[in-house]
Amino acid sequence: MKLPACIYHLAEAANWRSIRRSGLLSTKALLDAAGVHGKERKRIECGQRLELMELPNRVQVRDQRPLPANALEQCLVGMTPVEWYALINSKVFFWLEVDRLNRQRRACEPRPQVVLEIDTAGLLAQHAERIALSPINTGNARRRPAKRGRCTFVPYSVWIESGWSNETQGLSSRSHGRSHQPVELTVADAVSDIMSFVVRVHRLGLGEIFSPAALPAFRFADGIFRL
Repeated sequence: MKLPACIYHLAEAANWRSIRRSGLLSTKALLDAAGVHGKERKRIECGQRLELMELPNRVQVRDQRPLPANALEQCLVGMTPVEWYALINSKVFFWLEVDRLNRQRRACEPRPQVVLEIDTAGLLAQHAERIALSPINTGNARRRPAKRGRCTFVPYSVWIESGWSNETQGLSSRSHGRSHQPVELTVADAVSDIMSFVVRVHRLGLGEIFSPAALPAFRFADGIFRL
C-alpha cells in the first residue's frame, strides 16, 4: 500500500506567520502556546466549537460545526463526545485528495486560506512514529456518520502491515478493503518542522478553490518566502 507523493494541509491565511514561525500545531498545542487554561480551555478543547475563534496570541482556531454532540453519540464506539473532541484536537490533519480539501475550503468561505503541499516521504522519514491514518473524515458526523473511535486512527506502521484490520476489529464494523485509500493523515500534537517538507504554498482568495495546476504557487527556498 502506498501514499501519494504529496499531501495537503489547508490553513487560515491569518495563521501563516505562526506556521512559518512554529510549524503546524494541533488545537491542543495552539492552546498551550496561547496560554489558555481552565474553563475556557475545556470549552474550546473538549466541546463543539460553533464559530471560528481567535486566541489571545491572535492565532485562529476553526469551528467544528459538522461535529454536533448528539450525532457523535450515535456513531462513537467506546468514547464520549468530550473524549472525541479532545482526541481530534490533539492532532494535525492532512488531506490526501484535492476534492476533499476543496470541500473544507468551501466551508471556510469567505476567509482567505493557504494550502501547503507537503512532501509525504520527507514527513514520514521524520515523523512516522507519530503518524496515523483514517479511512473516514473524522471531522464530520453528519448524514449517516460512520462508526468511529480511538482505533479509527490506525498507526502508519500498522496500516502498512495489515491495512484497516485493526480499525475494523476495534469497531466491529464492515471491513474497509485493503485497497481503500486513507482519507486523512494525522500527526500527533504538532509538526514544528513542517517548513522542511513544504513543496509549494498556494493562497486562496474569495471564491477560489485549490487546483495545483491552475493557481500560482510559491516555492520555499533558502529561507526566503513571502505570501
